[in-house]
Amino acid sequence: MKTKFIVVLFLMVGTIGFSQKQAIKLAAKALKSGDMAVAGEALKAAEGQLGAADQKMKAQFYLLKGQVLSASAGESLEKIEEAATAYNKTIEIEKESGAVKYSTEATQKLQLLRQSLIESAIADQNAKNYIGAAEKLYVGYTTNKLDTIYLYYAAGNSINGKNYEEALKYYEELKGLGFSGVKTEFVATNKETGQVEPFESKQVRDLSVKSGSYIKPDTRTSDSKKGEIAKNIALIYMNQGKDEEAIKAIDDAKKENPEDAALMQAEADLYYKLGNVAKYKELMEQIVANDPENPDLLYNLGVSASRLGDNEQAMEYYKKTLELKSDYTAAQINIASMILGGESKIVEEMNGLGTSSKDNARYEALKTKRVELYQSAVPYLEGALDSKPDNIDAVRTLMNIYYQLDDPKADEMKNKLKSLEGGN
Repeated sequence: MKTKFIVVLFLMVGTIGFSQKQAIKLAAKALKSGDMAVAGEALKAAEGQLGAADQKMKAQFYLLKGQVLSASAGESLEKIEEAATAYNKTIEIEKESGAVKYSTEATQKLQLLRQSLIESAIADQNAKNYIGAAEKLYVGYTTNKLDTIYLYYAAGNSINGKNYEEALKYYEELKGLGFSGVKTEFVATNKETGQVEPFESKQVRDLSVKSGSYIKPDTRTSDSKKGEIAKNIALIYMNQGKDEEAIKAIDDAKKENPEDAALMQAEADLYYKLGNVAKYKELMEQIVANDPENPDLLYNLGVSASRLGDNEQAMEYYKKTLELKSDYTAAQINIASMILGGESKIVEEMNGLGTSSKDNARYEALKTKRVELYQSAVPYLEGALDSKPDNIDAVRTLMNIYYQLDDPKADEMKNKLKSLEGGN
């Protein structure tokens, strides 16, 4: 009786193995004829018995599974990822066993699958479907985690698609991986344009030089992307209102690239947002020191100085802005506004004077001072209108000043104001 049980058990194992082998053969035959439905059903039958299969059969099973999933995947990223996982499983099994029967084909199929996926992602990116591109690029990364550059591109597309949560997740993963994006580039100078251009490989570069179209072959190392990643993490935190996390991220970013102007500007903006204008001004002064010919930076310094109550310093920055860019409208308007801000004090004193001869003399002096104040503001307002003729506030202010100065241009400004406001 005991012997019969042993025989029955061996017979049962043998029957299962035969059934599984037949199912895989059927799947391979159906796949070859293009009958994906039959191939899929056959693989389902085989999968339930896969634990008893040898390594060779398992490798073949996963190769066939990858092919069936690839053929029916379409735009389904889930199926594409499953197919890639199946191909990778074939490669992994044969790597462990030392066999190469199915892994070569699995590698080729995997490369074609991922190539098609990345091409689709590029098409989405070009069509400005950034979310779709990001999703595909991320799958491109998960199907071969050595290709971390796809994770980087997925993060960039998520930013463009305003999906900041996903972008943050991708950037944090890149940071955790220590991703730098540094690579060796093979370059040469285009003889016709004089521009240094990169090539996909040394061989292609050398052939281009040999053709005579390019000269000065060289090798260079691309810049690290660590600073950019840390900066983008900080900017996302700022966008989400997570100020403490943003400050920490900026500190991390500065360790990677302390001279990055965009990073310094982001840090300055954060402190400005937090109401720490003194720190903002300090940072902006560092930025300007690195880029003294940038009118935008000088203008921003003028704004921060004004907020701190240092109008004299603000005026200096605005004037320096105009030295670099004479038609900088915002600087012109702010200078005029600061000049006219002194009018209220003059008027207040005028209204408080009596009727004595001394008071009358003071009144006339103040009246002259008020006219001079108007006259000093006019060039800046006129300059603002030259660069932006539809600035209603500038037109209205100039109209009022012209009337005070008995300038005939007052009526011209009045008509211009009516026109801008839609009047007749």
